[in-house]
Amino acid sequence: MLTRSSNHTLTEQLAERFAERIRSRLLPAGTRLPSVRECARQQGVSPYTVVAAYDQLQAQGLVEARNQRGFYVRDFVQNGALAQEKKALSAIQNAAVAMPDGRRDSGPLPSGSRINATALIRGMFHQASTHPQPGSGVFPSEWLEAGFMAAAVRKVTASRALQEGSLQYGDPMGDPGLRQVLARKLAGLDIPAPAGQIITTVGATHALDIVSRTLLRPGDPVMVEEPGWSVEFARLDALGMRILPVPRRADGPDLEVMARYCEAHAPKLFVSVSVFHNPTGYCLAPGSAHQVLQLAQRHNFHIVEDDTYSHIAPAHATRLTVLDGLRRTIYVSGFAKILAPNWRVGYLAAPPDLVERLLDTKLLSTLTTPSILEKALALCIDQGQLRRHAERMRLRLAQARTRSVQLALEAGCGFAAEPAGLFGWVETGVDTDVLAQRMLDEGYLLAPGALFHASRQPCTLMRINFTTTQDAAFWRVFQRVVAQSR
Repeated sequence: MLTRSSNHTLTEQLAERFAERIRSRLLPAGTRLPSVRECARQQGVSPYTVVAAYDQLQAQGLVEARNQRGFYVRDFVQNGALAQEKKALSAIQNAAVAMPDGRRDSGPLPSGSRINATALIRGMFHQASTHPQPGSGVFPSEWLEAGFMAAAVRKVTASRALQEGSLQYGDPMGDPGLRQVLARKLAGLDIPAPAGQIITTVGATHALDIVSRTLLRPGDPVMVEEPGWSVEFARLDALGMRILPVPRRADGPDLEVMARYCEAHAPKLFVSVSVFHNPTGYCLAPGSAHQVLQLAQRHNFHIVEDDTYSHIAPAHATRLTVLDGLRRTIYVSGFAKILAPNWRVGYLAAPPDLVERLLDTKLLSTLTTPSILEKALALCIDQGQLRRHAERMRLRLAQARTRSVQLALEAGCGFAAEPAGLFGWVETGVDTDVLAQRMLDEGYLLAPGALFHASRQPCTLMRINFTTTQDAAFWRVFQRVVAQSR
């Protein structure tokens, strides 16, 4: 908290607090700072102190004053961000397409739209405090601790595999043993993917990137679910793709919107999270899955199915890849969420005619992937240790979810989606961008709803991690801050 006994003035302390958050991207470009009066009330200082602090931030080029609208965080990495934003908004208006029902479809979001996933990613590495962080996207490290992982590494490195895997490049497709194990694992999900159609990657995000770089060129339209994984929006935007946000409903993507996009823009790809969708927790319904595949067939686009949460998913969950048989679908998954985030082992399973093209892209980006950890992972899967570990995690998560939901409801929140999986999509009743700033002062990093939309707009929703929101102390602070924000 700000203190008058510090060697720095209150103005300097306040300015440095905002500056640190802006530089670390915890306050992304385009974020509106609290009004002078509101900030003064929040921090217990005079309006003069706030004005002076904002002036310092403006002099450092970190914020800009907009006439009659307040102070906003500047994009200090890219010059001319505001002009680009206006140009982007104009492009959206010019690209509007008249639909048969008389409405206007705004069409694709142009490159340069405000997509701020890095704030959430940086939050993964930013220790706001020692509190469990409600905005976290992963299981707590203490949940992931498992002795069998270290034992598997010791067993692998005690053999000739250490020398062989260290002194020469591994198989470009990935460790053959792991790919065989993965093929059997996918067969258990009714996904027909022999080892020759599986490529290992540096995590699931790398797999998604390989697919994008192989199948797309700058300017290509891509359909992505909204709300959705903010990293995917930002990654596609950085590659210069035209993002087509498809509203995600409880049973699947909005099929009417998809059909309009197909007619108007001929998209090349659809990226979907069928099981435990992030952030809503929705699971795809079979009827919706069939219609999505029919659209893909009719309009000649591929589907990337991101099954990151497969390890905690119910056995009966519907997957597009199962229904399609790896013809138009590409299956992506990994092990960072359930086992070892820093091992960075992911994989993709693809149609036979795409495998060589995807492998070429992998070779250009990473050559090969480290085989030592891939061999250790294969051992963990083959001996059933990963399966038993996942079962324990599912039981523990169910208990955490029950407690977290109860605390959220007692704190006056609602759920915009039925609680399921790792995340909850919570209605707070206040602007969660503003709320996130206030909660940072209390040592809590939130994931405001605006981060999960392709075009950042004010939102009253937030994503919570059920494993890190079981502490009643967090919800007491949350209630107090929300009450002060109204």
